[in-house]
Amino acid sequence: MPRSSNDKVPRDYVVGGSWPHAALAADAPASAHYGQALARNLERALASSGQSLRTLAESTGITHSTISRVVNGKVLPDLGTLARLEVALGFQVWPGLAALPSLPPVP
Repeated sequence: MPRSSNDKVPRDYVVGGSWPHAALAADAPASAHYGQALARNLERALASSGQSLRTLAESTGITHSTISRVVNGKVLPDLGTLARLEVALGFQVWPGLAALPSLPPVP
């Protein structure tokens, strides 16, 4: 899926540890933090639902390789993919502002 900015894929900002529980570079953009939190949320949702990537793929119509790429920080999903994942899992996986290490100051 194409990116609308010059941000690299989320996993490219890892400076230590294993994805998705790794430390990210201090200058990692919001998209990297969102991708990391999304991957953690997907892992949790899969574990709690007992689904595998393949069963989730079957229930959503999303290929298991696409879901794997999201979990592995190699891509950020589009809104349609995100919606189908959340509906199938019955779990909010998009992390929102909670993914950011700290919010930027309001001007």
